[in-house]
Amino acid sequence: MRFQTPLVPATLIRRYKRFLADIRLEDGREVTAHCANPGSMMGLASPGMRIWVEPNDDPRKKLRYGWRLVDHENGHFTGVDTSLPNKAMRAALFAREIPELAVYETVLPEQKYGINSRIDFLLQGIGLPDAYVEVKSVTLSRHPGLAEFPDSVTARGTKHLHELMGMIQQDHRAVMLYLIQRTDCDSMTLAADIDPTYAAAFAQACAAGVEVLAYDTKITPDAITIGGARPVLI
Repeated sequence: MRFQTPLVPATLIRRYKRFLADIRLEDGREVTAHCANPGSMMGLASPGMRIWVEPNDDPRKKLRYGWRLVDHENGHFTGVDTSLPNKAMRAALFAREIPELAVYETVLPEQKYGINSRIDFLLQGIGLPDAYVEVKSVTLSRHPGLAEFPDSVTARGTKHLHELMGMIQQDHRAVMLYLIQRTDCDSMTLAADIDPTYAAAFAQACAAGVEVLAYDTKITPDAITIGGARPVLI
């Protein structure tokens, strides 16, 4: 998935109110950018970090820049926009680039299910059980090469695991797919110390038959695309 508008580099001044970030552009201007990430962004929001933002000239938007990437300045990037994984995954599912799910012909994004919930993707195919696929963006890394989820307590994430278990009880497939939005990690695990309730729900979901997948991403200031399968270390 290519960015709609070429990204431009900037320096992070501060992130605040979860969805706002003051930044300094290369020409010295200081502006406020939208930060599409409700998590803690642990390790990714320190003042002075080099970042990449996407300009826009949409008159309906109050902010003219959206924060998309953290540049670790060692050849690696982290994608911080939590809306982008679903866009990249949608393209990959339509192209049947996820081997575990490639047998499905129909991809339906954002379908209602469970109790006041929406599944990221409902996959359907003739003679196949429906597959309910929940996608989570993984950006935390506290140990070299290892990504972790979540980066803060996520009651919503726990609810999604229980909803997936409900789909198993109805004889559907249920898939928890973690998308690692970092180019410096080759495996992932759960941050059980951050949210033990989520970790407990994950264990219950696995025991109930929920499938767990993890894929990494290829990230540049031009595009984010789905990479390959990665191990989930529990």
